[in-house]
Amino acid sequence: MKIIWLGHGSFRIETEDLVLLVDPWLTGNPVLAEDQHDAAVSGATHILLTHVHFDHVVDVLPLAKRLNIPVIGQYDLMGLWGETEGIETVGFNKGGTVAVGNARVSMVTAQHSSTFSTEDGLRTGGSEVGYMIAAEGRMIYLSGDTDIMADMDWFGDYYKPDIGILSAGGHFTMDMDKVAYAAKRYFNFKTLIPCHYRSFPVLEQSAEALIAALPDVDVIEPQVMQAIEL
Repeated sequence: MKIIWLGHGSFRIETEDLVLLVDPWLTGNPVLAEDQHDAAVSGATHILLTHVHFDHVVDVLPLAKRLNIPVIGQYDLMGLWGETEGIETVGFNKGGTVAVGNARVSMVTAQHSSTFSTEDGLRTGGSEVGYMIAAEGRMIYLSGDTDIMADMDWFGDYYKPDIGILSAGGHFTMDMDKVAYAAKRYFNFKTLIPCHYRSFPVLEQSAEALIAALPDVDVIEPQVMQAIEL
């Protein structure tokens, strides 16, 4: 399994027959160089969307159409796009699980928002979610943009994720301190990858505090387009 950070909250996950793009943000991404865009999405088989804030969704429809690959996400939004955008979608909802290649993806709650701007004002696009991805005998908790939630108690107990990819930049999501708290209280991660940080000045720029707070966890500061092999 390879987990490749594309900057901010965007990832490329390669596992067996699957190349999954998570919230792929290319256009305007301040830490992903333009000459890296093609390599970031090459061979992608699916797109996984957590919510519709611009820094997560702006490239989803263009990529789905250009690469001719399905988008997986929250049922209401996927239903709309399937009818209006001419793309293949896999829509399901919180509590549901779908097969994606040889992996199984379960949708879980997140605490954030999921809105976008239109000429008629702000609109809601589905709801914000996270995912549990079971692949190669591992379980990844992909938090999406979220605060700490009491739901993380049963996430850790039921799904038992050993890999965490958690939003950790603060301001819009949990910060490093809150991620450390959640990891200690709710989970038993072997590997933890922080994200949604370093991309804007308002966000946290280092995971040193998270590393120091979790000495028994392999906290990996991701580097853009450098594969983390697990």
